[in-house]
Amino acid sequence: MKVYTTDKIRNVAILGHGGAGKTSLVEAMAYLSKMTTRMGKVDDGNTISDYSKEEQKRKFSIFTSVVPLEWDDTKINILDTPGFFDFVGEVEEALAAAASAIIVINGKAGVEPGTKRAWDLCEKFNIPRYFYISNMDVDDASFKKVLEELTELYGKKIAPFNFPIRENEKYVGYVNVVSEKGYKWNDKNEAVECDIPDYLTEYLTTYRESLMEAVAETSDDFMERYFGGESFSDSEIRAALHMSVCDGTIVPLCCGSNTLCQGVFTLLDDIVKYLPSPEGRKLAGISTATSEVFEADYDFSKPKSAIVWKTIVDPYIGKYSMIKVCSGVIKTGDVLFNDSRDQEIKVAKLYTMCGSKATEINELHAGDIGALSKLDLTRTGDTLSTKANTIHYAMIKVSTPYNPMRYRPVNKGDVDKISQALAKICAEDLTLKNINDSENRQTLLVGMGDQHLDVVRSRLISDYKVEIILSTPKVAYRETIIGQSDVEGKYKKQTGGHGQYGHVKMKFMPLGDMTKTYEFDEEVVGGAVPKNFFPAVEKGLADSVEKGPLAAYPVVGVKAVLYDGSYHPVDSSEQSFKMATRMAFKEGFMKATPVLLEPIMTLKVDVPDKYTGDVMGDLNKRRGRVLGMNPTGNGRQVIEAEIPESNIFGYNTDLRSMTGGSGDFSYEFNRYEQAPFDVQQAEIEARKDKLVDISEED
Repeated sequence: MKVYTTDKIRNVAILGHGGAGKTSLVEAMAYLSKMTTRMGKVDDGNTISDYSKEEQKRKFSIFTSVVPLEWDDTKINILDTPGFFDFVGEVEEALAAAASAIIVINGKAGVEPGTKRAWDLCEKFNIPRYFYISNMDVDDASFKKVLEELTELYGKKIAPFNFPIRENEKYVGYVNVVSEKGYKWNDKNEAVECDIPDYLTEYLTTYRESLMEAVAETSDDFMERYFGGESFSDSEIRAALHMSVCDGTIVPLCCGSNTLCQGVFTLLDDIVKYLPSPEGRKLAGISTATSEVFEADYDFSKPKSAIVWKTIVDPYIGKYSMIKVCSGVIKTGDVLFNDSRDQEIKVAKLYTMCGSKATEINELHAGDIGALSKLDLTRTGDTLSTKANTIHYAMIKVSTPYNPMRYRPVNKGDVDKISQALAKICAEDLTLKNINDSENRQTLLVGMGDQHLDVVRSRLISDYKVEIILSTPKVAYRETIIGQSDVEGKYKKQTGGHGQYGHVKMKFMPLGDMTKTYEFDEEVVGGAVPKNFFPAVEKGLADSVEKGPLAAYPVVGVKAVLYDGSYHPVDSSEQSFKMATRMAFKEGFMKATPVLLEPIMTLKVDVPDKYTGDVMGDLNKRRGRVLGMNPTGNGRQVIEAEIPESNIFGYNTDLRSMTGGSGDFSYEFNRYEQAPFDVQQAEIEARKDKLVDISEED
């Protein structure tokens, strides 16, 4: 592939609901651009972009793949993204690199939750978009229905650029609204100009009028001419539409059949004509030497810089850092500097990626997408520039994962291998977190959903030859007391020679502050317990609160007062007073009305208005307390609630089921509060074997 300048580059992300036809559209594009000689099929596992074992096995996209095409002397970097919500991090990375997006809609299914999610992501990243209706060759596909749904959602900015011609319920051609011409496919699948059927002229008039209004609104001169009854030339129309598409005032709509490769030729033409190149798009970083703003703006004449927008770590194809050139021209032989890792990098080889295939290239101009290999320290989000002009760009923002699962190795000897494999997978996937929860003695994988974590588990087996078991995480319960007690602990042991003797009298009561583990005080009078044993008493107390006597959970909010006791001048020791304290604590804690505390989370659920009743009903079943609802102004509500952590596990799956995939949630720890009696009893029973027998420890 030859080198392309910034104005001849289009970076286009393909978005949409799972199963809408994104990957098959990319296959059709690759075939028409003569990159391939035959179209692959998702079901056959031979598509360009779905190259991983997991994608071929599951028959849907999991990772974003780059497929660069050459069309009309333009390089189109197609970024094929996953449609399932669990892999939204891949989509967000792609949109950080793209300058525009095509949202694919299944003509039979119509607008789906993934369609709306794609639109929202385009809004988040502020990029122009284009709707493409696939499967128009299917009998039940309806262009009109999709147009009505989109117009209802997003208003008059939805503008058909072409619409289908049907004969005997078959998709045989299309009408181009811009050129006002009809086309039908002949036996060689070539689009041949034809007369526009009479029953479609009304639609053409309506759609054309909307387009001309949009064209007129691009300048005062055009508006004057429009109201004066003048017509616009084709070049004026296309220039005005390009401007309107790029600024988002128009969102084009077209249609086609991926499997028959119909309508895709026009789509590729429209990408070149109407979607923006990186040239002129605003992009700013910080010059670390001066702390001043560096306006990169994809200008090839400025100092070279690039951002790593994605990392591929594959045991079969190796590690590649996917870069987007933000300014200047990066060439083979350049020495780049990674400010975040304080590392200089010699560009020995520069690549373009096509799925899993890497092809060497000599240079990449500003705005282009390529790859560097074997950058061990470099991570997604890092900036590459030069030491003479060190630049730093903002980190790529991806969704926060809220779906934790505990994992354990099937074979204990694989612990190190699993850790290394997960480190590589987490380097690829910013929405996956590997957490060592030492407090609860568990390791956690936190992902976007159950399917996300199942893919990780499966990848460990197929790619790294290790296996883990996923299970529900342990909840970090706490123990405390709500009453008072007055007890004594006496540890006495005689084994010949020096014995052991420690004797304490202690009071236990609530501290009133659950952020503290315990508070120790002494009120000993007359030296009943010598001062040099006070630290041993406190050490015994510190050991005791690590595992409470109720259910072996950490203790919080306890005040302990040592007020009396006795000692032996020969047999008393620090160890004996430590053991006496532990005996006193166990008895005193259990006599002071012990209770189990559960963590309470603050939960925010963002859902469309129509689902608020279902969501609140479900939260009540989970012992949640709804605090209120806040409208967001776009037909959605944010429900705020408090909910026990134990009842939030699995919420991700249930919320998607309730809302058709249109609900989002987040949560954070709020406080501890007393668990209901039945929850306490069940947990105490389940933890019997975890309780410590002090006598056995001696």
